Amino acid sequence: MPTIIDREDVQRLLKNGAQLVDVLPENDYEQDHLPGAINIPLPVLDRDSVANLDRRRPVIVYCHDVL
Repeated sequence: MPTIIDREDVQRLLKNGAQLVDVLPENDYEQDHLPGAINIPLPVLDRDSVANLDRRRPVIVYCHDVL
């Protein structure tokens, strides 16, 4: 179930083993992403693309896009 979290929540979750997923296109991910994040671009985010994520650990999905 999706939940909006703040910076402190992200830091706490990462310290406790959360997985970090950046959903920006690959080129944007390569230019700038958070340390430890994996890239699964939003258009390909599906059951197969997340199969390698550990279902026992929280997943933080983020996107940063500057207009």
